[in-house]
Amino acid sequence: MSTLSRPAPKPWIEAISPYVPGRSSTDSGIVAAKLSSNENPLGTSRSAQEAFAAAAKTLGRYPDGAATALREAIADRFGLDPARVIYGTGSDEILHLAAGAYAGVGDEILFVRYGFSVYPIATRRVGATPVEAPDKDYATDVDALLACVTPRTRVVFLANPNNPTGTFLPRDELLRLHRGLPSDCLFVIDQAYYEYVPEDEDDGGFELALTAPNVLVTRTFSKIHGLAAERIGWGYGSAEVISALHKIRAPFNVTTAGQHAAIAAVGDTEFVAASRAHNARWRTWLEDQIAGFGNAGVRAVPSKANFVLVLFEGKLTGEQAFEGLMARGLITRWLPGQELPHGLRISIGTEEEMHRLVDALRELVEATP
Repeated sequence: MSTLSRPAPKPWIEAISPYVPGRSSTDSGIVAAKLSSNENPLGTSRSAQEAFAAAAKTLGRYPDGAATALREAIADRFGLDPARVIYGTGSDEILHLAAGAYAGVGDEILFVRYGFSVYPIATRRVGATPVEAPDKDYATDVDALLACVTPRTRVVFLANPNNPTGTFLPRDELLRLHRGLPSDCLFVIDQAYYEYVPEDEDDGGFELALTAPNVLVTRTFSKIHGLAAERIGWGYGSAEVISALHKIRAPFNVTTAGQHAAIAAVGDTEFVAASRAHNARWRTWLEDQIAGFGNAGVRAVPSKANFVLVLFEGKLTGEQAFEGLMARGLITRWLPGQELPHGLRISIGTEEEMHRLVDALRELVEATP
């Protein structure tokens, strides 16, 4: 009997390690506090919920494929040209579009070590080679990134603030990085967590996207706007870049209800301000509490996002902390797949959840011989 041949995926697809989301449930019967996915602990604004519900009357129709009203709402809010706004199924889709439009087999896509785990997936998906630049104590090292640029570098991904470390590249360093990149290299500034950064610490990304032909800024409605379930992202760049992305964008990629909810969300500045204030208060509190553990070998990487990367460098390991918190109904994100087996990324939750978390961490530290 002859051996039947079978379709085989390309070798660069075989090399992909699939994205693994944070867990949403525990193995115990304890009511869980989900601190693994960087969701908004305040939920979703009332105006966005009402807009979403009202759209249920149009389920039999395709959404506006051009997302016209959504693009105009975003442009009005941030002073942008609506024709240069791209939209997608979360900002993840836009990251994939950037890789697909500007890189392929034989090319390289560059990002920092401990960067967002979607970057290598988007890179390998198009047959390009992922290149990781060394970090500087878990933060972006501009000199290291520039040293890794070669004639094959087609795209540079930079999350600012960075996920999963929460670190932030200030304006002067981000501009220095852009100046050092070749003009034919697309610089993608991933600002999924940017609304949590204090307003006086603007990184200059939008200014670059307004004038530089090789810059794309991406944002999401999943975090501060509390629309994670709808998966809506957007981006801004030159007319040429946006045109290229539209050529490979999936049609009707943002639902009607999602578009209406996002329009309401972008206009609800009070909800955004309340979410930012809650996050700033409890992020600082969490970092201070961890610092108070003394010489237990537990430290927090200073964060500008809605999560904190906590490192376990003493007797209590990252895995032990993850399992111990899980047993107590506290779900965090353990990161062995990102070369951070000693780290937990912990989302900022409600006041009650933050107190539960710190009490449990203290108990685990004190119980470790």
